[in-house]
This record gives sequence, C-alpha cells and structure tokens, in this order.
Amino acid sequence: MIEPTSVETFLEEYFEKQPLLLKRNSPEHFRDLLTLEVVDRVITTMQLEYPQIEATSARRDDLRTEDYTYPSGLIDVVRLYKEFEDGATIILPQLHNHVPSLAHLCRSMERELSYRFQTNIYMTPGGESQGFRTHYDNHDVFVLQVAGVKQWKVYGTPVELPYRGQGFDPADGHEVGDVSMEFELEPGDMLYIPRGVMHDAYTTDGLSLHITLGVLTPSWTDLLVEGIARVGLADPEFRRSLPPGFAHEGFDRARAREIFVGLMKKVAQSADFDVLLDHFAEDLLSTRHPLLEGQMIQVARSHELSVDSRVGCRPDLLYRVRVGEETLALTVYGNEISLPAHAEQALRFALDTAEYRVAEIAGDLDDAGKLVLVRRLVREGLVEIFD
Repeated sequence: MIEPTSVETFLEEYFEKQPLLLKRNSPEHFRDLLTLEVVDRVITTMQLEYPQIEATSARRDDLRTEDYTYPSGLIDVVRLYKEFEDGATIILPQLHNHVPSLAHLCRSMERELSYRFQTNIYMTPGGESQGFRTHYDNHDVFVLQVAGVKQWKVYGTPVELPYRGQGFDPADGHEVGDVSMEFELEPGDMLYIPRGVMHDAYTTDGLSLHITLGVLTPSWTDLLVEGIARVGLADPEFRRSLPPGFAHEGFDRARAREIFVGLMKKVAQSADFDVLLDHFAEDLLSTRHPLLEGQMIQVARSHELSVDSRVGCRPDLLYRVRVGEETLALTVYGNEISLPAHAEQALRFALDTAEYRVAEIAGDLDDAGKLVLVRRLVREGLVEIFD
C-alpha cells in the first residue's frame, strides 16, 4: 500500500507527523481491493439500510436521509442514484463487513500495527462535486484512489492529534490555515493524512471512487486512564470524596493539592505497565472475528489429511501464546484454546508458515501428533488445506 516507501520510513517520518502522497501512474494498483462493479453490486443487490449507505453533499444543506430511503430505512436505490446524479456523494461505511478483500486489508493492517482499522467508501459524481467541506478527521486515514480523479487540498493542523471525541465542528472556529499541498489523486495513488490535518477534495470531469482506510488507535491517555481506574479499585484513597466546600471562593486548596499530588505518585508507583499493555492487546485480539471463507469444506477435508498434505496458516492471524508448565493457552478469535506445552514449537511453526507439508512441521511431535495438531487447527479456522 505504501510502496516504495518502507514501513520503517513511514513510521519514523510520517505516521502522526505529516501527510504522505504517493503518485504511482498505476491505475490497476488497488483493483484487487475494490471496483465500481463491486460497489454497484453492493448497493443494488444487498438490501442495505441507512446508515449502511449514506449520501451527503457539501453544496446541499437540504439533502435528507428520507430523500433516498424507504420509511423502513431500506435504501431506495433508484432515488439514491438520482441524488448521486444531482451531485451527492454516496458513502458506504464499514464496507469491510461485506467485502472480503476489504476485510483482509483491515486485518493485515491490524496484524502489522496492532491498531483497529475500518474502511469507508466514497463515490462522488463528476462536475466539481464535493462530499464534505474543509475539515479534519479525528483518526488517521489512508486514502486509496480506485477510480476516477479527485482534486485535493491539504491545509494546516488546528488540533494536533485530536482524541476520538474531538470531532471537527465548524462552530469551534478552527483555523483552516494556508494550503500546504495541492494535487490530483489518480487511480492507484495513495494519500496518508494524520488526524487533525485540515483537507478537502472535489471531482472535476468524471466520478471518483476511493477507499478511506481509518486507523483507530488507542492513546497513552487511554492507557493512563485504565491504570488510574485499576489503582483506584485497589486503593480506597482514590475513592474518597473531594473536600467539602471545594467550590467555595475562599476554599484553601493547599491540602487538596497535596492529596492530588500524592495520588498521582501512587499511580506512577502502583500501576503495572505490563498488565495494562496486556489488557489492550487482549482487547484487540478478543474482538477480531474470524475470516473463514471455505471453512465448511476445510472441516470436511480435515479427515483426509496425511503427513504429505500441503497446508498453511490462515493469512493475517492475530494471536497470542502463553506457555505454562504443562499446557499452553492460544488466544485467537476471542477464544482461548488449550494445548500441551510441548507442542509450542510445532504450533508456532503451523501458525507462522504460509505453506508446508504436515511432515515438515518443526518441533518434537511425531507424525501422528502433527496430524492431530493440524486437524485441530483446521477445525479452529487457523490452518487451511491446499491440496
């Protein structure tokens, strides 16, 4: 997605720091992810409801949900496309829940960075149409241009790295700033924009289709708040009331300030960083549902496995292994699977190797043990059979 930029360069020089524009002159670069035909099929055949599909226009304040939905909330496709013809942008939020290629895109990024990812799809008609006025997003985004051309302008950063709750509001009077970048995004091009950076985009001659890949990052504040909450559960001093009369003008704050400083020191001394980081890791792993296309056939074929069968790990697995004296716990898909501790090396090989013969599994298991392990992993949706 970011080639030819390396991951190391991106994380060091651009992530949460500055936009990155990649011009490729490769119109088919993102074709395997999404096409106009797939978007049309989703809109016209999947019987989706608002807000699974939305329409918006920066130039029309009178566009209402009722203009393109039935009373039940179901999308009226005919009226939706009429609004599109009149300049409205069609948005398909969370389309990764319906299109496997987008689901795998999100999962591969989650495996790479340990952040949650989501996709929003934007299809804008030609004729200088614009979905949103100048704004910033409260999460980082990768914009993958799939079809058509869009004119982009990037401005200043009125709020550096805003929280998720700090959404853009025109009433807040944020300064747009000077134009820092102005360019065309063509099919195959990629734009990364950190949260808080003001931007806008509009079409010219023809329609535009792009994927917005949103990054939902936990922050240090989230971790600190979790730490304070955990310390407070164990120490009643954190649960005591604020001093009586603290709202009075003549209230003496000196003693209260001492208590506050003392409590903050207790947090620094008592909060267990490893436990907190494990909490956020487990939260990510426990909410990544499986992507198991073809699992019915895989389970049926697991009985036919031999040591010469070619198998491999499911792509983009997110898992953790904790090893005890006699057993190990594999956390994946929100479940915990228990296996003998001596199977650790074989398990890690099976889950980290793209393709192999069952007989090639590393570790101390004999052939019968390898077959037992692989059959279990196939049925759990972690390994697939290639033969």
